[in-house]
Amino acid sequence: MDVYGLVGNPVGHSRSPPMHEAAYDELGIDARYVTFEPAEPNIADAVAGADALGIAGLNVTVPFKRDVLDLVEPDPLAERIGAVNTIDFSGDTPTGHNTDAGGARRALTSHGVALDGANAVLVGAGGAGRAIAFAIADAGASVAIANRTVETAASLAADVGDAASAHGLDAVPGLLADADVLVNATSVGMGEDASPVPANALHAGLTVMDAVYSPLDTRLLRDARDAGADTVDGAWMLLYQGVEAFERWTGRDAPVDAMNAALRARL
Repeated sequence: MDVYGLVGNPVGHSRSPPMHEAAYDELGIDARYVTFEPAEPNIADAVAGADALGIAGLNVTVPFKRDVLDLVEPDPLAERIGAVNTIDFSGDTPTGHNTDAGGARRALTSHGVALDGANAVLVGAGGAGRAIAFAIADAGASVAIANRTVETAASLAADVGDAASAHGLDAVPGLLADADVLVNATSVGMGEDASPVPANALHAGLTVMDAVYSPLDTRLLRDARDAGADTVDGAWMLLYQGVEAFERWTGRDAPVDAMNAALRARL
């Protein structure tokens, strides 16, 4: 039996176990997905221990995504983003990957969003924002990064390259006038009835994705629908980052419908 899992602190809230185990059940794979919660100073020991015990793969969540970068051989994308959320132990050396970027891209493209040549606005330049910015830019879109601290947005834009620009939050309404895609990568709206974007800045012809998935139907998404925009809820990015990890670990096409049903049953 193969063992996969999630390492973070805390991890009790995670929706990953039922999503991955639904995939194993659907494809008849003899595997389990478990959670590990080491103390923050012990992450290096935890990764080394997982390797020694024959763990097949680990997802990584807060607060360890940056720490793990130095404990594995990161692929070029994870190195550019500066964070690892998936470890593969199948080779001689553990390798690190960032499936958050692919998860964001696939969440959008699965809803018919053509990113190549699109104008995107990204609100938030933290951990999720970094992965999403690279995903959007690498798919051929321009990305205007708006953040409360403009210096953080500027640092991310410099890392992403010529396709990115940095702005303060007050610039968002103006940026949205000609935008095709809006992504919220902040925690605004998580557990609260609030939006990071003024409702009157939203418009038809825009696709709005919110990385927040608790609640699933955020104020931002409701405002977007009222304005005639298309919406993509946060569970889609969560789903597809799991799909990418599953496919990397197993070499098999993920049963997306089964994973999606298991995930949404827990939200």
